[in-house]
Amino acid sequence: MGRFFKRWVMMLLVAASGGVMSGSPVHAALNVFACEPEWGALVQALAGDKAVVYNATTAFQDVHRIQVKPSLLAAFRRADLAVCTGADLEIGWLPVLLAEAGNAKVQPGKPGYFEASKYVVLRGVPAVVDRSLGDQHPAGDPHIHLDPRNVLKIGEALVQRLAALDPANAAFYQSRYRDFASRWQSAIQRWEALAAPLKGMPVIVHHKGFTYLSAWLGLNEVGALEPKPGIEPSASHLAQLLENQKRQPARMVIRAPYNSPTASEWFARQAGIPHVVLPYTVGGSEQAQDLFGLFDDTLQKLLSGVKAPQG
Repeated sequence: MGRFFKRWVMMLLVAASGGVMSGSPVHAALNVFACEPEWGALVQALAGDKAVVYNATTAFQDVHRIQVKPSLLAAFRRADLAVCTGADLEIGWLPVLLAEAGNAKVQPGKPGYFEASKYVVLRGVPAVVDRSLGDQHPAGDPHIHLDPRNVLKIGEALVQRLAALDPANAAFYQSRYRDFASRWQSAIQRWEALAAPLKGMPVIVHHKGFTYLSAWLGLNEVGALEPKPGIEPSASHLAQLLENQKRQPARMVIRAPYNSPTASEWFARQAGIPHVVLPYTVGGSEQAQDLFGLFDDTLQKLLSGVKAPQG
């Protein structure tokens, strides 16, 4: 069987599984299951053609609520490494995969299980955990990837894990990390310079999933369309936000691609401010096809929102 035919058969199998896979299946040393697209993109940046990456979710899905389908179980069974956010972000579905897939290599505590949230300081750890307050995350806010400084810390830990699992290619992974880190640090400096007009800008978010982005850029989140995390916006809550807008006007409404546009578009019309859809993760817009594109496009959209007419 020729090389081209083998690759074609592999791609057909992946397409049939319903997942999103990248990398070269012919030369890959590791099968990687990425719970979220940002980690799939980071693995691909560090491992290149030494890994086949299966992205379990897309930017257009609420990763809090994923249905465990046979395609996910099949991908988890063949994984050498699972890279997930942790901090209970995937609590609704990852435990099912861990229990049902029967893959001992990717169980918590094994080298094949990697939680990105273990390598950064989590924001928003609740003082009180109470289900009546919405979908809380007791360990802290898990939306860590929207601070690029976190991505660098996680990349440093992840490359060590790749090297441990595949020592024959350790030097290759380390070399790619050094190149990625150098370009990433330069990009952070560029992004921070571009973002100067955003510092202190009041915004309203749909879901409190942009905490790390806001902290990094100095955005001032003055409200959320969801009255509580994970609870859909209500008419009474939106009316209260409009009253607040008179006293503390936000400059734009921000949402992720997977959030329903209904509430944010309505609020933006009523308040006379822009409604901005940020890519949120890799694949969330045409421009955000890798980690660099994610932050390039996020900043471009925020800066365009600042320049848009108000009122």
